[in-house]
Amino acid sequence: MSTLDLCEKYFETRDVYKLMGIAKDAKEKEIKKAYHKLSLLVHPDRVPDAQKEESTEKFKVLSKIYQVLTDTQKRALFDEQGIIDDDDEGKLTNWLDLWSKIFKPLSEEDISNYEKEYVGSELERTDIKKAYLGGKGCMNYIMNHVPFMKVEDEPRFKEIVATMIAADEVPEYKIFTEEPAAKRNKRHRKYARESKEATIIKERIQRRREKDAEAAQESSGSGNLEQLILSRKNQRESNYNSLMDRLLEKYGGEDDSDTVDFSALDKKRKLKKSKQGQKAAKINGVKSGRVEKPKA
Repeated sequence: MSTLDLCEKYFETRDVYKLMGIAKDAKEKEIKKAYHKLSLLVHPDRVPDAQKEESTEKFKVLSKIYQVLTDTQKRALFDEQGIIDDDDEGKLTNWLDLWSKIFKPLSEEDISNYEKEYVGSELERTDIKKAYLGGKGCMNYIMNHVPFMKVEDEPRFKEIVATMIAADEVPEYKIFTEEPAAKRNKRHRKYARESKEATIIKERIQRRREKDAEAAQESSGSGNLEQLILSRKNQRESNYNSLMDRLLEKYGGEDDSDTVDFSALDKKRKLKKSKQGQKAAKINGVKSGRVEKPKA
């Protein structure tokens, strides 16, 4: 399948300028910005596992288009004849490498800034419409296909779709307008569980980063990795010895002997039993619930 066929399959157009959302005379800086914006939405590392295969294909198409529009000869060929040369397909085997060479690594701040720009935009509305139609009104499907969507956004999304239904932009699906409470509650529980897990993972990563930073600081301060390792070993041994001292202090009593005399303990047990027997002999016997008196 050619690149233009894939454009039509995944983006519903063969016009690469329309797909990228740019003018036909757009400069390279504008093309790069548009490519970055669109590729963030379909980056294979930023979508659920169920979407990775399709997102990878979309990512490849966008990368190919970027190559065409930033190459003078290839762009001229498309502008004049509407053709994209796919003969050099094998020259770039890793599309992610191209992306990483063009753009800096994403930070949490980058994602947060893009989210603010995306939420409430016309692009988000278009994505909601596509997801609604693609999932035939299934809210679970919509949540998996619209970036940054959370359960807290459901009322806003429902309002947007309701407006589309009223304007006859999309058909009404009962599974959307009359979603069963059990299905909705199950989705909310799943989201709460995943949100909690994500928080735990984030905290672990943060702790690991802090430890790495601390280790790096100690290493640079001493200038000797061997000394750092030896210092940590001594610290562990010191902690262990301190723990053993506290245990001995708590459970060792005043006996400073290194061994336990089990024979002495055995003698004490026998002596105790003997005394108990003598005490029992002095007491009148009890039989069948009655006290037996000694015979005269």
